[in-house]
Amino acid sequence: MPFEQPIATGRITVNASPAAVYRIVSDPTVMITFAEEAYRARWLGRTTRAAVGARFRGYNRKGRRRWFTNCTVTDVRENERFAYDVDTPFGLPISRWQYDITPAEDGGGCTVTETNWLRVPPWFIPLAIALTGTADRPAHNTRNIATTLGRLKAHLEATHEDQPST
Repeated sequence: MPFEQPIATGRITVNASPAAVYRIVSDPTVMITFAEEAYRARWLGRTTRAAVGARFRGYNRKGRRRWFTNCTVTDVRENERFAYDVDTPFGLPISRWQYDITPAEDGGGCTVTETNWLRVPPWFIPLAIALTGTADRPAHNTRNIATTLGRLKAHLEATHEDQPST
């Protein structure tokens, strides 16, 4: 990765099992319902679930702007980590997204950490700003991560999906 430090990260504790959280974060077609900028995802090829090397397309919007990216799953550790790299439609690296799930120390749920790294070459940044309308990507992604994680928590706790006993 050209940039070692993440540009955005967020963390939330959820009263749900790591398995319940993983089922959602590892399925982009479901996770997309909690996102802010992304609004649709679909697996590419014959893939229907997370596996290293599996690909999906993500559709994004901001105001009237619309664009899509191609994503490749890079990490699949059931109930622990799901990550993928994002590229432009013509194969230029853009970013990496990662979800880490750790059981709470007291056995009451788990902590979900969402992290984003920028992978785009510096020369492409002005084009990305023009395309997306977002000049401050780190601040924008930090806000979006907080929104996404909040919605994920609300969903899991409202549905009582695999909540640990306390």
